[in-house]
Amino acid sequence: MQTTSPALRRSFSLLTLCSLALSGQARADATPTLPEVTVTANKLAQPLESVPASVSVLDGETLEASGVYDLASLANRVPGFTFQAFGQSGIQPPVMRGMTANFVSFSSSTLLLVDGVPTLMAQGFENNLQAVDRVEVLRGPQSTLYGRNAEAGVVSIHTLAPGKEPRTQVSLEAGTSNRSRLRVDLSRPLVEDTLYIGLSGEFAQQDGFIDNLASGQRADDREQHNGRLALRWTPSADTQATLRYSQQEYQDGASQWGAVNAPRATVRSGTPSWNRSTGNTLSVDVEHSLTPDLRLRSITARNEFLDRVQQDTDFAPADTLHIGRDYRLTTVSQELRLEGKAGDNRWLAGLYLDRDDNDLRYEQKLPLVLNRTAATLRGDSSALFTHWTMPLAQQWTVEAGARVEHKRVGLTPVTGSERQAEWSRFTPKLSLQYQWAPQAQVYASATQGYRAGGFNAFTAGANYPSYQPESVIALEFGVKGKLDDQRLRYSASVYSMEVRDMQVQQMGLPGVVYITNAATARSTGAEFELEYLLGSGWQLQAALGLNRTRFGEFRDGANVYDGKSNPFAPDANAHLALRYNAPAGWYAQGAITAVDQVYLDAANLYSRPGYALLDLAAGYTKGAYEMNFYVRNVANQRYDAVGYLNGQVTVYSPPREAGVRLTWRI
Repeated sequence: MQTTSPALRRSFSLLTLCSLALSGQARADATPTLPEVTVTANKLAQPLESVPASVSVLDGETLEASGVYDLASLANRVPGFTFQAFGQSGIQPPVMRGMTANFVSFSSSTLLLVDGVPTLMAQGFENNLQAVDRVEVLRGPQSTLYGRNAEAGVVSIHTLAPGKEPRTQVSLEAGTSNRSRLRVDLSRPLVEDTLYIGLSGEFAQQDGFIDNLASGQRADDREQHNGRLALRWTPSADTQATLRYSQQEYQDGASQWGAVNAPRATVRSGTPSWNRSTGNTLSVDVEHSLTPDLRLRSITARNEFLDRVQQDTDFAPADTLHIGRDYRLTTVSQELRLEGKAGDNRWLAGLYLDRDDNDLRYEQKLPLVLNRTAATLRGDSSALFTHWTMPLAQQWTVEAGARVEHKRVGLTPVTGSERQAEWSRFTPKLSLQYQWAPQAQVYASATQGYRAGGFNAFTAGANYPSYQPESVIALEFGVKGKLDDQRLRYSASVYSMEVRDMQVQQMGLPGVVYITNAATARSTGAEFELEYLLGSGWQLQAALGLNRTRFGEFRDGANVYDGKSNPFAPDANAHLALRYNAPAGWYAQGAITAVDQVYLDAANLYSRPGYALLDLAAGYTKGAYEMNFYVRNVANQRYDAVGYLNGQVTVYSPPREAGVRLTWRI
């Protein structure tokens, strides 16, 4: 059985001691109350405390104040949510409640939504969190409302809508390793009370930390460009339409990889390694109130990610082993939904359609041969869904939902015959909640989740074998509410998930990666969150996620993996943050993030150790100006993933960073 790392145990102890000590300092005098938080977790606006599910909500101001500019940093603050160690920009396989994403299957167990537009795979699972209103992280199966790739949860990002009030923000940042970042966010009315525009952009770059001894240069320099445009039209009080376009671009060096047996953060690579990936999204979001109690919403979108990478995998001067990808991954989606009321009941019903069109060109260099393969992977989905919130009595409420979905997948290799498969699924959800106090409730829910199957697109020797859909049955019990005159917000939940045909990513030699099914698996765990406004300007935030995900029956050829840990799924993660806002305008904050050990393969032979990171920041705000100083990973902790790709590669953890940020807001 996997043991908890010493670093994580120390962090848990510190979290507990600090929480107890600081809670004793709370004073009722002049301490503000926590603001009300409204979420759309069930696609209907509800107070956070009324949602019968595990939901974390982080508003844009809090994220900016904490220096959270990407999804990996955001995951540090959320229990039960991490990312796989991958070391490559633009690809972030998420891990939620022990359920992992498989980047070679072009699907994910956790869904990313940005203003309702889905990202259905690890490729493009990223956002620079600029001009964000809030981020909602829903844990547990959400397939009834969000579809086949929401079986473990949903990360839903809501950006700021341009409106009547002009908004301008410019931020400049400089840091170690020649780090520089420029962020601009503008919003203006173009036609009074009718048409508004929002523009935001980012340019960021940083030198790498891996020395290429063959070239005398850094191997892993980073450069990223992001841009976003929003046009919002409000022809009447009952109608609004928003056109959005966003683009992300990477101009990086090599992945943050090295040889297992080489000195840390050094390579002798003579093979050019680079990442020139781009992503773009175009969407139209229309809302119209048919009556005061009936609203229609339509979201039409096209989401594209171009995954263009070449990567050395033996890190030697000769070009002996490398991999290359040139993927064009496109999803066109359409969602229509009606939201209404029937007496005291609230309901919604909707139709969802999408089409995946993926052109895949893959290259694998071996000592004596260069293999190039190409294939087209297409898929179509259609679904009908509904969700109802129905009061049963004064303190009791039941929520029920269901989705019927059909998925068809087709693989057409350049050399070989076309293969097709299709599946249909019915996924229900039922929850019951009891409001036992004005600011507190308990709930229980039973949910099914679903992830579609597919084909291994680059295993021609085995005739592109298929893998089956993955399904989850989840039970969850939770409690949430407010205490201490609404200065303390808390939530706690326990869950158990039975997984059938779990899709597991297997890695052989570099470049040989495929998906197979474990017959059964189980994920059990608990999650806790706390937000507390202490007296005299102090604020405490804490989160703890505990999870145990193990295979039941799992045979892959002659290999037996019964009882092994699911790769990349930690048994625990924790976060503790303390902030002080002084009346004079200065502030200071510190945060501890801890993640337990994870295995890198189904046999549990290779692993990344558990770790705990300390981040510090301080700043001063005066009028429209703010100056912020930060140090991330103060102790310069190393937590390399040694043995990635079945023992061939080390994914290096980034070193300590320090910097200063200047911000101007009007």
